[in-house]
Amino acid sequence: MRKLLAEIGQLKQSPVKQQVGSRIRGFKKNGDHFSELCFCILTANTSAGMGIRCQREIGGGFRTLPKAKLAARLKSLGYRFYNRRAEFIVAARDQDIVPDRDWLVKNIKGVGMKEASHFLRNIGFDDYAIIDFHIIDLLVRHGLIERPKTMTRKRYLEIEGVLRKIAKKAGLTLAELDLYLWYMETGKVLK
Repeated sequence: MRKLLAEIGQLKQSPVKQQVGSRIRGFKKNGDHFSELCFCILTANTSAGMGIRCQREIGGGFRTLPKAKLAARLKSLGYRFYNRRAEFIVAARDQDIVPDRDWLVKNIKGVGMKEASHFLRNIGFDDYAIIDFHIIDLLVRHGLIERPKTMTRKRYLEIEGVLRKIAKKAGLTLAELDLYLWYMETGKVLK
């Protein structure tokens, strides 16, 4: 853990700190929760960049486009799972979104622990870890976890516990830690 904490410490002394701070402040000001939920639904099994592109291009259409037109729009943007994700987004329109991870996983189609955590982080909650393959790869490389064969809820929470310890030692929230770790893996501070 010492090496990882040293790498994070270096980033906290670099221009990346301003990028992370700016992104965190942006999350706390995010007022369009439904659009952010759609973004998180779209990023499952695809890149954050593709999710950002779809969110930017479709905008208010997430709320208004009929399922077939939303699917066609996603397809035109090069999104792979256009029919299924359009179905999930249209179904989510009928929900009164509750900002609770367990509720989101249980009630929103297409949302698992990672997507629920991502959504909550992106609307200003800072105590959830977004555990994707980038984060798992980094933790495995540093000898902090063994690569999980499957990501059960229990395993997700165990890995989140490891990240919580790292965040505490680094003097960061889980939201901030995620952005630093994401930067370490991708060279970008995205949402």
